[in-house]
Amino acid sequence: MQREHDLPGALRALAVEARDLSLGNGVPHLTRPPSPLVFLRDWVSPNRPVVISDAISHWPALSRWTSSYFREVLGNKEVTVAVTPNGYADAVFEDHFVMPEERTMPFGRFLDIVEGKEKPHGVFYIQKQCSNLCGEFPEIAADVELEISWASEALGKKPDAINFWMGEENAVTSLHKDHYENLYCVISGRKDFILIPPTDRPFVPYGLYQPAVYREREDGEFDVVEQKFSAKVPWIPVDPLHPDLHRYPSFGDACPLHCSLHAGETLYLPSLWFHHVRQSHGCMAVNFWYDMEYDIKYSYFQLLDRLSRVASDAAGSAICSSFDSEAA
Repeated sequence: MQREHDLPGALRALAVEARDLSLGNGVPHLTRPPSPLVFLRDWVSPNRPVVISDAISHWPALSRWTSSYFREVLGNKEVTVAVTPNGYADAVFEDHFVMPEERTMPFGRFLDIVEGKEKPHGVFYIQKQCSNLCGEFPEIAADVELEISWASEALGKKPDAINFWMGEENAVTSLHKDHYENLYCVISGRKDFILIPPTDRPFVPYGLYQPAVYREREDGEFDVVEQKFSAKVPWIPVDPLHPDLHRYPSFGDACPLHCSLHAGETLYLPSLWFHHVRQSHGCMAVNFWYDMEYDIKYSYFQLLDRLSRVASDAAGSAICSSFDSEAA
């Protein structure tokens, strides 16, 4: 019989029940877009992801976004590109939260790098998340719809941001969560998602890390330049592709869901779901961020986050006490 003060056991039971009663063990697929009512009832309200196969097939971008088209429309345009030595931007590295070096270059040169015509040091990725499709790439914004009508009607709002993504195969998005309802649309190539539900929060480790940025030296190597006067950033140190379960044993209890998104497909990624993303080389995508509702569901997840930290701190204290006893 579970003791009333067994907090780790209670948190583990929550995660198991959520999977058994609601979330399941995979990401469902729909062949066509749901109605606003069905989307709200079946996916948004229960906070469940879903892949939709035919939501953007009418977008001109699916046939129009080619290298030759981009060179004609954007070739000489100066754009912002993220550059890292290892493909991991906004990720924990050497006990820092390291952000990419941002460079400005003609879009045509970025295409040369993606196509292998130029081979500089580092991994290059267009990933600026400030509604860059409309702000930085208005020349191609008309090739997509600037909102997904059934999602906007269901959520009762317009998207807060519309982002354009394109980069090399080694560009990886580290495990994290967002306070947004996310509609992620692949235009060409493939995106591979690892998804972990908010109810698995007790198994997802966090740490506080000093911010830093990558800077390339003249010899092509990269330095990690610490931002000494910036506040520390809470981030997830574990890589779900190669989890260090000796250092983060609780992550072994997480139950990730895997899904691949191909050209023409859309993923509804619910707010507060942890996600890790890889891509095929040169993959292009557009995503829509809708601000989440800060309702009772948000409050419950905030409570779960606090309880998870309490349980983690208690486990850490127990380990320290064990080491102290052995030393004595």
